[in-house]
Order: sequence, then structure tokens, then C-alpha cells
Amino acid sequence: MRFDTKIGIVVRDDLAVWQRLNVTAFLASAVAGGVPGLIGEPYEDGSGTVYLPMIRQPVLIYAAGADGLARVRARAVERGLDTAVYIEEMFKTGNDADNRAAVRAVTADEMSLAGLAVHGPRNPVDKILKGLPLHP
Repeated sequence: MRFDTKIGIVVRDDLAVWQRLNVTAFLASAVAGGVPGLIGEPYEDGSGTVYLPMIRQPVLIYAAGADGLARVRARAVERGLDTAVYIEEMFKTGNDADNRAAVRAVTADEMSLAGLAVHGPRNPVDKILKGLPLHP
């Protein structure tokens, strides 16, 4: 099945493995919670056990350096695409309120991006992610 929209998550390539996984999880939750209609129906196994629903389309994970992340963020915002950010300072916080305060404390150009997520129509998302390798 080909979707009209695309979800891309870009993670900074010099992070520790646990940080990459943490950033990816937070960014995927931002897209799932922030874009209506992306969550499918609950799952149920043959025994009748019900499981939580998931995002109904593939999520592609890319890797980039700090410059690549800044470039993708600027292009996504410029095109008005749904965008989520995770900045390095968020590794030092322990709750959502402090995370939002950390982002609010820096300008867009000052952000030390650890990762970002973007959702939107397939072609614009493909254009802003062009040239980035998929995460290994």
C-alpha cells in the first residue's frame, strides 16, 4: 500500500544507541499524538487479548549530522510541515514541562538538535529528506 503522506524521523548520527532509541520513541509519539488520524485500530490476538493501536503507516528513520538536522528542520518549517524536535538539553530533564521549557529557552538557530520528526505529503517530505541515509 502506498500512502499519500510520509513520516520521517531523523536522528543525530553521533548519539549513543540508548539516546537514538529514546529520541526516536519520543519523536514517534509526537507524530502519533499530534497528527489526527494516524493511529489505527487496536490489535487483538486469537486468544482475545487486546493490544494498543499503532501508527497505521511506516515510519522511516534516517541519520544525519548536526548540520543535516538543522537543514531538515529549516526546510520542514519553511514548507509548513508537521515537525517535532528533540534537543540535546532534553536528555537532562525528567518531565514534559521541563522539556518544553528547554525548547522555549533557545531560538531555532540555537537548537542543539538530537533529532526531529516530520510528517506531511510524500513529495515535500521526500524533498527535504533527500540525500539522508536510512539509519543503519
